[in-house]
Amino acid sequence: MGSGFASSRFKHLSTHCVAALLLAVTAGAADQDRLLFHAETLDGRVLASRGADTPFNPASLVKVGTSLWALESLGATHRYRTVFGVEGDWDKQTGRLAGSLVVQGWGDPDFQAENLFMVARQLNRLKLNRIEGRLRIDGDFWIGWENGVARRALDPRDRADRMGRRLRMIFDPYRWDGSTRSAWAAVCARRGWDPADPPRVKIVGSVRPGAPADWTPVVIHRSNPLPVLLRRFNVYSNNDIIRVAEGLGGPSGLQAFLEQRLGVAPGAVELETASGEKHNSLTARTGVRLVRAFLETVQDLGLSVGDLLPVIGCDPGATDHKFPKLARPDRAGSVVVKTGTLINTDGGVAVLGGVFRTPENEIVIFCIAAPRSGWDEPQFRGLQQSWLLELIETSGGAVQRPCGGELPFSDTFAETEWVVSLEAL
Repeated sequence: MGSGFASSRFKHLSTHCVAALLLAVTAGAADQDRLLFHAETLDGRVLASRGADTPFNPASLVKVGTSLWALESLGATHRYRTVFGVEGDWDKQTGRLAGSLVVQGWGDPDFQAENLFMVARQLNRLKLNRIEGRLRIDGDFWIGWENGVARRALDPRDRADRMGRRLRMIFDPYRWDGSTRSAWAAVCARRGWDPADPPRVKIVGSVRPGAPADWTPVVIHRSNPLPVLLRRFNVYSNNDIIRVAEGLGGPSGLQAFLEQRLGVAPGAVELETASGEKHNSLTARTGVRLVRAFLETVQDLGLSVGDLLPVIGCDPGATDHKFPKLARPDRAGSVVVKTGTLINTDGGVAVLGGVFRTPENEIVIFCIAAPRSGWDEPQFRGLQQSWLLELIETSGGAVQRPCGGELPFSDTFAETEWVVSLEAL
């Protein structure tokens, strides 16, 4: 009787398991049919294509366009500068300024606490440690992150106040929070500074936007070179890359640039943001054109595409988690990509665009998207991984490239210098 009961139970379970398996297979096939993709070699030979002219939201793939625009507009040697100056009477014996500290921003999108430490050290070396007047902030100046369009301060007065409060805190070790203390410890370890001797510039007055009529620049800070800066934004898919686009003309300027640069008709690219947030639109075929143009430009500049975009199996960020089979040691470094993910906007989307090189030295460019993926992103990432692995196999394989060095920090190649000597002030 017992064996009969067990047999009946297993038959019941078996029926349900088979039904569930069939349902999963059917659902998987249906999900796979929703993928839009296009892949071709550098010479234009199409390897795979489905729904290649169906528009979808490209999400953070837009960042490749923003990076392309910046490189072609500013050049690979470009560094953003931020100028620090004084207004008023400066007593160099006591280090006190009876006037204002002026910050003139020129759009550095990746200015962090580490960069302010560099500036504060220079100000202290110039015998400046106390500002009796105001902190005046002029131009496009940011410290830290704002999470793209979601939390940014649009009003110049609000932005100056927010950034001014951050600057005053970072300039004064007595006001540091935990993250600032950690940043100081890390930069000291990297640069060989004495962690027990932090710089201090105390600012007594309030924050005010705009520069006074008469002030004297004393320290200039220059950012990492543009390719390093863009790599940092792309590896972490940081939405504050919109700061890069703002100095060039914003989303409308980016859209016009891409339409002309990619040779597509007006409306083939529609952009609301330069980061991939909110509502944007292009096709898989256009996505391949975008990656191709980016590849051509970085090569013309003497760079590798992996110098600016995430390399699966090599870089930090989310790519290894999303595509674990491609991150394995026997495949790491073979595919350079840019992912894009939205959960709610336009029903969600999971996008992957990138490039790999075959053993025959043929370059393959691809773009694959899963529109309306919503909260099922992990499932669609698995399908995209399978599709890409099959594309690699049918192309003859993908050559692994050695992983590059550690992802630079915002201060790694940054520079500060005195505008004039102490004696001339």
